[in-house]
Amino acid sequence: MQPTAENLLIKNATVWTSEKEGKLFNTDVLIKDGKIAKVGKNLSDESARVIDGTGKHVTAGIIDEHSHIAAASINEGAQSVTSEVRIGDNLNPEDINIYRQLSGGVTSSHILHGSANTIGGQTQLIKLRWGANDEDLKFKGADPFIKFALGENVKRTTSSSNNRFPDTRMGVAEVLNDAFARAKDYEASLKIDPKTRRDLELDALVQILNKKRFITCHSYVQSEITAAMRVGDKYGFVFNTFTHILEGYKVADKMKAHGSSASTFSDWYYYKVEVTDAIAYNAAIMQKVGLNVCINSDDAEMARRLNQEAGKVVRYGGVSEEEALKMVTINPAKALHVADKIGSIKAGKDADIVIWSDNPLSIYAKSEKTIVDGIVYFDREKDVLQRKKIQAERFRLTQKMIGEKRSGGAVRPAEPSWQTILSCGDHEHKDGMFTIDVQEAATINQ
Repeated sequence: MQPTAENLLIKNATVWTSEKEGKLFNTDVLIKDGKIAKVGKNLSDESARVIDGTGKHVTAGIIDEHSHIAAASINEGAQSVTSEVRIGDNLNPEDINIYRQLSGGVTSSHILHGSANTIGGQTQLIKLRWGANDEDLKFKGADPFIKFALGENVKRTTSSSNNRFPDTRMGVAEVLNDAFARAKDYEASLKIDPKTRRDLELDALVQILNKKRFITCHSYVQSEITAAMRVGDKYGFVFNTFTHILEGYKVADKMKAHGSSASTFSDWYYYKVEVTDAIAYNAAIMQKVGLNVCINSDDAEMARRLNQEAGKVVRYGGVSEEEALKMVTINPAKALHVADKIGSIKAGKDADIVIWSDNPLSIYAKSEKTIVDGIVYFDREKDVLQRKKIQAERFRLTQKMIGEKRSGGAVRPAEPSWQTILSCGDHEHKDGMFTIDVQEAATINQ
C-alpha cells in the first residue's frame, strides 16, 4: 500500500536550514499539503501529526547530482554524439536502490546517461517516490539537462577495439566543435524553411544554444576542461556543471569566470591514470574560490552515505559543517535549477525533509524518516517491522517448497534475480561473455 501525504509537525529539533538563518535549535517545522508551511518555535496545528524531534536533527533532503540508479543500459555507444536519446524513456521504478537511498536521506537524484559519448543522452531528474511508476518519479517542471563527457571514457584508449572517432583528447574537442557548427547550420535552415526535416540529435543541441537545455559534463583533466569551456565561449553557451571534476582545483578561477558549477567526489583518487592528480582538498579549494560545489555519488552504494561524504569536506579543507551540508542539499539544487523548490528548509518549498538521529555529517547519524512531498517514504521503525514480515513470508514459502518436494513435486535449482549496478566508467570491467569499457558494472543478488 502506497504511503500518503499527511500534515506533520516536527517539534523541538535542531534544524539545518541551508539558508541564511543557518542552524536553528529547539525549532519546529510544520508540513502541510506537501509543502513546508512554517519554521519556528512553539508552532501548533491541530491537523498535523506531531513528531518529537528532541535530540534529533532535521535537514533538507539530500540531492544527488550524478546518479545512474533506476535505469539500465545507459550508454548509446556506437556514435560520439547521441543527444537524441533520453534517460526518461528508460526509467525502472522498481529499482530497489530507490528505497535504499531513501534510507540514507536522499530525496532527489539526477539520473545521467553514461560517459561513452562526447555528447551523450538527455538526463532525467527524479524524486525518490518509492512505489510510483516511471512517469510519477519524474521531477515535474525542472529544466532539461544533457550529459557530455571528456577523457578516457570517450576516446576509449582502454578498449581493445575502438572503431569510432575520437581517439585522442584533441579529437574530443573537435567533436564538440563539429557538433555545434552543425547545430547552428541546422537552426539557420529551420528559420529559412520550417519544413526542414527534423533532426532529434541537433534539436537537443539547438536547445543548448538557446539556453533551453543545460549541460552536465563528465570531466577530469584540466586541459580538457579548459578546451571544453573555450568551445562553449565560442558558440555562446555555458557548461552548467562539470561533474567528477577531480582537477577542478587547478581551473577553479576559469570555471568561475565561465559560470560553471562543480560536482565532485569527496576523496576518490588514484583509480585510473587520468585522476592521478586528484586530491581530497579539491571540493574545499573550489568552494573557497567561489564556485557552487556539490558532492555527488555516481555509485548506488555511496549515495546512501552522501551525508558522510559531505562530512569529509570538513576534514579536508576546513569547510564549516553548514557549508559542507549545503554541498548535498542547496548547492546541487542550484546546479540543477530547482533551488526554488528543494534543497533547503524554507516556508513554501517542497517538503523534502530528513529527520536524523544525530549530526547529519556524523558516521553515527541514521535517517529515521525520509519525507518527499510531505509523504514519509522511509520510516526506520516501520522498516524493521517490514523486515520481520518479509522474513516470515520467506520462511512460509520455503516450507511450502520443502513440502512440495517431499510429496514428489517437480524441483529445480534456485535462480537468483540479478541487477546490474552502473557507474560512470572508471575502469574496464570484464565478465566472461562481454567487456564493458565505458561503464563500471557489478552484479548483486537483489
